[in-house]
Amino acid sequence: MTSGRGMRVLSEAWEGLKRADSILLAALLGVVLCVWAFVAVADQVIAGHTKDLDEQLMLRLRAGELSEPRGPFWLPGVMRDLTSLGSAPVLVLFVLAVAGSLVARCQYHALALLLVATIGGHLLNDFLKETFARPRPSAALHLTEVRSLSFPSGHAMESAIIYLTLAALLARLVRTRMLKLYFIGLAFFLTLVVGASRVYLGVHYPSDVLAGWTAGLAWSLLCWTAARYLQKRGAVEPER
Repeated sequence: MTSGRGMRVLSEAWEGLKRADSILLAALLGVVLCVWAFVAVADQVIAGHTKDLDEQLMLRLRAGELSEPRGPFWLPGVMRDLTSLGSAPVLVLFVLAVAGSLVARCQYHALALLLVATIGGHLLNDFLKETFARPRPSAALHLTEVRSLSFPSGHAMESAIIYLTLAALLARLVRTRMLKLYFIGLAFFLTLVVGASRVYLGVHYPSDVLAGWTAGLAWSLLCWTAARYLQKRGAVEPER
């Protein structure tokens, strides 16, 4: 009887190990695919193959004059409000809010991972912008003020990094699967809205935003994978 119970325990442990390994492998595969997608977009941009399509898509968002956007009169204002969800002040506020909850729960390792993900992502975006040094679209298309370089979109990339990282951390605090999916789905929705608003406002080419999404998703997945691996090894606080 004892032998049979021991075999069941070993079997359950082995199944759990296999599931954990499969999740980590799937996450690493996601990182590789996102990096591949970013490199593919970057190659096309450097070769100039996206220029015509980028410009055609942006011109379709204009009613006639380059400074006249399509849609109702209130839409540009709404897009400016939505694009602010990817601005540095708003993202910092979200990070600080979640960081405060981690401090209150004494989850300092998770806090460190949050800071590494957000600060590292910001530095990575700056590095990529300086490396590719792509100019912005024509200033006549701009419906909001911009100063930095264009590729990849900082709003798209950093919103993907921060919102997805925060969603992953929040998902660790709840047990209900629907709530976990809700956090992740909301993060993706916010990321998509921010990126789309940058194209509508004429401050980024669609390829800039696509590259920002893929790079941001790659970085957030890499950080999540590292966090899960360390958690399995007991170096990060377990889920509560």
